[in-house]
Amino acid sequence: MEDATEREEIRDRFLLVDTANVADVLDDLGLPDQGLSPEFQAASGTRLAGWVYTIAGQMMAYAGSGDTRKMEACNGIGPHEVSVWSGDGEGVCYFGELIALGMAQRGSTGALVDGGVRDTRALRDHEFPVFARYRSSVQSIGRWRVTAWQVAVAVAGATSRRVIVYPGDFVVADEDGAIVVPHDRVAEVLDRSEAMTRSEVSVREALRAGMSLSDALDQFGHV
Repeated sequence: MEDATEREEIRDRFLLVDTANVADVLDDLGLPDQGLSPEFQAASGTRLAGWVYTIAGQMMAYAGSGDTRKMEACNGIGPHEVSVWSGDGEGVCYFGELIALGMAQRGSTGALVDGGVRDTRALRDHEFPVFARYRSSVQSIGRWRVTAWQVAVAVAGATSRRVIVYPGDFVVADEDGAIVVPHDRVAEVLDRSEAMTRSEVSVREALRAGMSLSDALDQFGHV
């Protein structure tokens, strides 16, 4: 298990690589179905990276003015973690500004929501990165509630219907999409993604110097 300093360092390094390179590395390692649905788009920010903290829920009618389990789940998140929300609440919002502020106080670095978010203008103002499948002004209170947290959850996938995401996995998202790295492959995937990034830099520099693309790829490898 990584200590706090290692977790921060790994997150900082992942912020410097593209999800496209991470996806290519996962393909090379025989993990081709880690990409998340292309429906996931940035509601705020342009890059997201962090250790996974899962929250699951489902549609159900209930009385009252709030979801106490949701608040309990949110209070469990820690530094360098990204909350990953999963559930069947199509059409409603799971996540908004006040949850983001509470999680940010605990050191959370963003959220990935397999559902709806709102307060997107405020989220952008707070510079809290959130990727979600859609936006909705309709609140979850009385309609959808949290059922569990820090359990395996199913999230909409790109090349498979669902990707199973576990607490402690690593999630990365940028303008090209979102992808999940299994916990036991994080270090290897990061090292290889950084190496691929360095190769891309070398190819760009060679092209600027006048080398043909085919010669550059022969010299530095296909990226």
